[in-house]
Amino acid sequence: MATKRDYYETLGVPKNASEEEIKKAYRKLAMKHHPDRNHGDTSKDAEGKFKEVKEAYEMLSDAQKRAAYDQYGHAGVDPNMRGPGAEGFGGFAEAFGDIFGDVFGGRAGRGGGGGRQIFRGSDLSYAMEITLEEAALGKEAQIRIPSWDDCATCKGTGAKPGTKPITCTTCHGNGVVQIRQGFFSVQQTCPLCHGTGKIVPDPCNTCHGQGKIKNNKTLEVKIPAGIDDGMRIRSTGNGEPGTNGGPPGDLYIEIRIKKHDLFERDGDDLHCVVPVGISTAALGGEISVPTLNGPAAIDIPEGTQSGKQFRLRGKGIKGVRSSYPGDLYCHIRVETPVKLTEHQRKLLKELDESLKKGGDKHSPTDKGWLDKAKEFFS
Repeated sequence: MATKRDYYETLGVPKNASEEEIKKAYRKLAMKHHPDRNHGDTSKDAEGKFKEVKEAYEMLSDAQKRAAYDQYGHAGVDPNMRGPGAEGFGGFAEAFGDIFGDVFGGRAGRGGGGGRQIFRGSDLSYAMEITLEEAALGKEAQIRIPSWDDCATCKGTGAKPGTKPITCTTCHGNGVVQIRQGFFSVQQTCPLCHGTGKIVPDPCNTCHGQGKIKNNKTLEVKIPAGIDDGMRIRSTGNGEPGTNGGPPGDLYIEIRIKKHDLFERDGDDLHCVVPVGISTAALGGEISVPTLNGPAAIDIPEGTQSGKQFRLRGKGIKGVRSSYPGDLYCHIRVETPVKLTEHQRKLLKELDESLKKGGDKHSPTDKGWLDKAKEFFS
């Protein structure tokens, strides 16, 4: 029996070659020696080299088998010898199919039991920007998306008028080819017709043999009330068309909500900062605050401090999956007056002197803060 060549030598790579280097070397040699690319006197020799290259890659691309081969040589991966790393035929067939899927452009699509391969169309994504109000209340919108129509010149055949597609000479119209190796038979999408079973010798000048022309169409989209940022709306069948009668893909509309001038959304709740004058904060009173449904009133108690939070129940957003709307949280920010007149400055000084005479009772947080500061520095 002839001695097997070293697997690394067969692929032309060093023993410390990376997985990517091994895969790259295999692809190059597999394409070179593939039986479909070699005919006549060279076919038999090419077939032998092809088998040799395939076997080398099947072993070296598997980490376990490679380790066994590096340690024990061919005996470590020979299933007849039951050496370390030996596997059943299942693992071999799986690797074999995966390898040729890479070489010839991917695995077969749906409908794998023979005949032309049917492929589902790709999904499309569309980003739609809406306002917070539109997200809360919902809306109907129109968007422009790609569409694919049959070419008017060739009537969808892809062939120049007066000609027609012919049966693929490689797969004989089946859309798939059978690759046999010993006990194994692997079905792959035909590399020439890409699963259509037809080839177009004289392509249409308008669609360049595709049979379809890319256009645009207007689509009506209904945005449900309560939708949140990052959510997606699925429009079934509005993606790219399928191949060989396969179903079209879907369109996914991703919602992006614009930043609002007043409100910040947190789930179904809303938050806003409400500026309050120093007099109102000190004396109390009623103020008006905005909500998505119009203004609402808040009673500010006497002595309200900056940072005080008021909750308005049900004034948030009712989410798409919620039974009740969220709440609105108003965060008070006491404003210091600016651009004072001399008279106003005088009045404030008089007020300040009067407050100091009253001691700590007019400054509820001042004493506690001073005590903590002294403790920190001591």
